[in-house]
Amino acid sequence: MRKSLFLLLIGLVLGTLLLSGCGQEQQPRANKEDELILALGAEPEDGFDPTTGWGRYGSPLFQSTLLRRNQDLGIEMDLATEYSVSEDGMTWTVSLRDDVKFSDGLPLTATDVVFTFTTTKQSSSVVDLSVLEKVDAIDAQTVQFTLSHPSSAFVALLVSTGIVPQHAYGPDYSQDPLGSGPYILRQWDKGQQIIVEANPEYYGKKPYFKRLTFLFLETDAAFAAAKTGQLDIVAIPATLAEQNVEGMKLLHLESIDNRGIMFPYVPAGLISSADHPIGNNVTADLALRQAVNAAIDRSALVEGALNGYGTPAHTVSEKMPWWNPETVMSDGDPAQAARILADAGWEDVDEDGVLEKGNMKATFTLLYPATDSSRQALALAVSDMLKPVGIDVEVAGKSWDDIEKRMHADAVLFGWGSYDPMEMYNLYSSQKAGIGMYNVGYYSNDVVDDYMEKALASTTEEEAMVYWQKAQWDGETGLSGRGDAPWAWLVNMGHLYLVNEKLELGPQKIQPHGHGWPITDMIQNWHWQ
Repeated sequence: MRKSLFLLLIGLVLGTLLLSGCGQEQQPRANKEDELILALGAEPEDGFDPTTGWGRYGSPLFQSTLLRRNQDLGIEMDLATEYSVSEDGMTWTVSLRDDVKFSDGLPLTATDVVFTFTTTKQSSSVVDLSVLEKVDAIDAQTVQFTLSHPSSAFVALLVSTGIVPQHAYGPDYSQDPLGSGPYILRQWDKGQQIIVEANPEYYGKKPYFKRLTFLFLETDAAFAAAKTGQLDIVAIPATLAEQNVEGMKLLHLESIDNRGIMFPYVPAGLISSADHPIGNNVTADLALRQAVNAAIDRSALVEGALNGYGTPAHTVSEKMPWWNPETVMSDGDPAQAARILADAGWEDVDEDGVLEKGNMKATFTLLYPATDSSRQALALAVSDMLKPVGIDVEVAGKSWDDIEKRMHADAVLFGWGSYDPMEMYNLYSSQKAGIGMYNVGYYSNDVVDDYMEKALASTTEEEAMVYWQKAQWDGETGLSGRGDAPWAWLVNMGHLYLVNEKLELGPQKIQPHGHGWPITDMIQNWHWQ
């Protein structure tokens, strides 16, 4: 199994594709008792460094975290034995286990935690540690975090940030990570595979499987390899879910991996610091955004674009503890959409099927990444649903480079979905407008901002939930489709896998954004039946 494994599988895949339909009987590989071969999607281009974002949407695998979320998304201890928050919410104190070693045998101490969070803050990456004023090692097993202001969401950073070793961290760490997690990266053949082995120093439940090989295969090649019996787990799209594969079972996991339409919220006329246009006069109209939310039949999108594997979505937080169920509204109602538009002065003056309001036509462009077939299907279906109410949507597949140039002025079909309520803050807070991929539509509502700031200033998740929910809808205003409707959320994707029928993965969490790697989050529970 080294590089030759990848080449062997490619040969088998090509042979299968050439001989399919010729009556050739496929022979499954001889499974080794303590090894698995997986194809979970694309290669992590940025490597495996938690200080720049690795593991934030699932298990870092090679590193451990201070806290973790259990199957029900409650907080549990991992490296930490306990933590406390000061009365003013500014100081978080974490006590560490004293029996943890990195895979090289050296102990993990408070110094490594300080180094990790300091490095992460300095990296200015997707991990937002701007709230962290400083972090200190009180002693070998005690860490103290001082925040610049209270933040109930800081706990999510203790859950998602893998701890790296100060003594073994350098410029190439992302390519050759060393940690205290359940597995060690032993080999990385770029563009082909990684091979990992169980960490003998791991302090937690020992994984059953001693070696895992992750192959980086395109969807068709991975599916063909599964049909030859050469893979134990493979991530598949909904389009392949109905095809029976001998010796494998279909695993369908619910997710908060959502897809939604972001609308430019402000009128046209502004220019970003990168010299890109900001604003769109059509999508800046509240009635048009609310009508889109009312007209879209989300259940039909699930059945049509996702082949039934998914659930309707009305917010970025669906099914999370901080989600407000009152945001769910009746949809698939073109009559209601037509009333909203008519009441706001939209009418088909020239009788061409597209509504007008003053000198504006009810037409806008909806961008999606051209390589994503599921987003293409969703975008086309939405366009068809909106035509009967007089809204014309021009669907365009583009590269991410092109989308980033146009995303402040055109609607975009984005995907998000996190165990962290800060994702809602990042997408909707006026403080995040135009920063990276956050709040690209420049949404702003002082009431919503106030609720979210109060949520962050709370000292517990429970206290914060009240404010997160009110930010979505308080009965009069909010960031959901019932309120300002700066987004039209569509669906939560079902995460589908073909799994060796003899392999038991155990209970799974609801999955975050990213179909593939997050399934490894509870890997210590995997075993043969």
